[in-house]
This record gives sequence, C-alpha cells and structure tokens, in this order.
Amino acid sequence: MKTILTDIEGTTSSISFVKDVLFPYARRALPAFVAAHGDEPGVRRWLDIVAAESGGLCQDALIVETLQGWIDQDRKHTALKALQGMVWKAGYGRVDFRAHIYPDAAAALPAWQAAGHPIAVYSSGSVPAQKLFFGHSEAGDLTPLVSAWFDTEVGGKREADSYRRIVAALGVPAADVLFLSDVVEELDAAREAGMATVLLDRREDYPQPRHGEATHGHRRVESFADIEPEAG
Repeated sequence: MKTILTDIEGTTSSISFVKDVLFPYARRALPAFVAAHGDEPGVRRWLDIVAAESGGLCQDALIVETLQGWIDQDRKHTALKALQGMVWKAGYGRVDFRAHIYPDAAAALPAWQAAGHPIAVYSSGSVPAQKLFFGHSEAGDLTPLVSAWFDTEVGGKREADSYRRIVAALGVPAADVLFLSDVVEELDAAREAGMATVLLDRREDYPQPRHGEATHGHRRVESFADIEPEAG
C-alpha cells in the first residue's frame, strides 16, 4: 500500500496563491507584526539571526527591510520562513484569506486516506506553515488527513538524500512511496532515492504543457483525479 508524499505549491495548490496572496500579505504585515511582537523571545531570536547574518543590523526597521527584500527574492531562509509563518497564522486566524486547494486534490486526499494510503507532505515552507495551509484551506481543515510533515530541515528538495531521510522517517521501503510534485528536478531526486513519482502539470500553473523530454521520464498528469496510487 503506497504512502503518498505530496508537494504543496503547484501540486495540491496553485502557485499564484503563494506568490500573489501569501507573500504580499507577509510583506505588508511584517512591519506592524515586528513592532507589536519584536520583543517576544520566539520572534526576537529570528530577528537577531537576520541581523547577525546581515552585518549586525541594529534597528528593527532595517531588519524588516531586509526580510521584505528576501520575500521579493523568494529566498528560502529559515528565519524568513519562521516569521512568515507567524504572520500568516495571524492572517488565517482573522480569516483574511483561506488557503487555495485544487478541488481534485481536496477530493483525492481523503479518498486515498480512506483507501489505506497514508498521506505525507514535503514542502519548502516550514512545517508550521504547512499545517496552517492545510488547516485553513478552502475545503476546511485537512490536517487530520496528513500523518507526517517534512520541510527543508530534512534537506533540499532537489537532493536525493532528503528523500532517503524521509523514507527512513516514514519507515517504509522507498518503492512504497509515491511522490507528487510539479518540479521535475524534485522528482528526479526522489526517483534517485527509489521512490515512485508523478509529475503534476496543471494548466493553471503551467500554460505550456510539458511533454517528452521535458518530463524527464516521469508520469505526467494534469489532475489528482488521474493518479492511481498503486500504479506509481
């Protein structure tokens, strides 16, 4: 019985939601968030890390500007991910937005779980941010469907060793894990680690279909409805 390991952005959910809703929201909300919570230990530790890595910034306003620049660059930095997660938590709590999820993913995930397929998530966003995403989705709270969460603390998503660590944590053979992603380089790394793979090539996210060599030999689908977990 295959375990489903799924990416989020471009796979269960649209790329545009992250880029056009979440990132701009965090950019706008960071100054007020830091002003209100910058003295709290859980926030301060991340601000101090940013300050130290940026040459010893001594003003929170400069730290915020640095973080906003990182958002513009889509930089994958642990401190930024942690602070963004805190900002998004407040936004989800106020229902300023709901996380987008493709209807076919919202239908398939519970069906797969009910059929005995464990569901795990691997995303570059922090695990707390992943849980917020699934917990406040347009389809409701989907966190009970997920039995394991992984972020880049296990390693980069384009590195085979990351997937080997995930397999070890899941405690199943690599061949019994099916990884779903929209990024062929991630799928390449998962395949190198022994996983089965499926490329999500959604028209909303990728207007030009990827066929032939562009798929790197991974099975290509445009919807979760086209995935049969046991087929790999």
